[in-house]
Amino acid sequence: MKPKSTKIIFFGDSICVGQYVSIHKGWVTRVSAYLSEIEDCTQQYVVINASSSGRTTRLALENMPYEVQSIRPDLMLLQFGMNDCNYWRSDPGVPRVSARAFEGNLHEIIERAHRTGVKKILLNTNHPTGLADRSMPGTSISYQESNAAYNQIIRNVAETSGANVVLTDIERIFHEYTGRDEERLLELLLPAPDLLHLSEKGHDLYYEHVAPQIVSALRDLTNGQ
Repeated sequence: MKPKSTKIIFFGDSICVGQYVSIHKGWVTRVSAYLSEIEDCTQQYVVINASSSGRTTRLALENMPYEVQSIRPDLMLLQFGMNDCNYWRSDPGVPRVSARAFEGNLHEIIERAHRTGVKKILLNTNHPTGLADRSMPGTSISYQESNAAYNQIIRNVAETSGANVVLTDIERIFHEYTGRDEERLLELLLPAPDLLHLSEKGHDLYYEHVAPQIVSALRDLTNGQ
């Protein structure tokens, strides 16, 4: 008999894509490789990375029917916000996705995922960036201040979405690792002028914390939780 296949999908933006680092060094790719090492004769894991650089939750909802719902995964890792919280010059003073819409979009993504058959969702906050000094176009706030505010929305969504949505607080993990020391933070990010995407060391930290969460979630699925 062919072993049952459990489908795991990563649905996010450039942080899940691993933008600007070699494919094999990205944290999502490394999680996939790790799962292939621990699978046994009764369980096989199919890992799909349905992430896209520059994607907001609004764009995610437009692409979700094909990229997620048609696949009918068992487990989803969800990470958005770094594009939603950004402000463009073409939209002076208005974020790409408002805080209220961002919260609603996350709830809708989660609801659609559950209705599609996703049994458990891992919801990540986003890591802190080095973009804390300059105000964004049409605002008096920095990118990092906006990022932190959207992280709190993510926590609120996780708290109100039931036991099958599990928060991984990446922002807190980074703060604990760096001790809020700017030099240590910058080691985890690509150098200026980027200061947002992950360096190889940043991918290491994601991998070290997310891989155990994935394994724990898969064990819960195996045990019917």
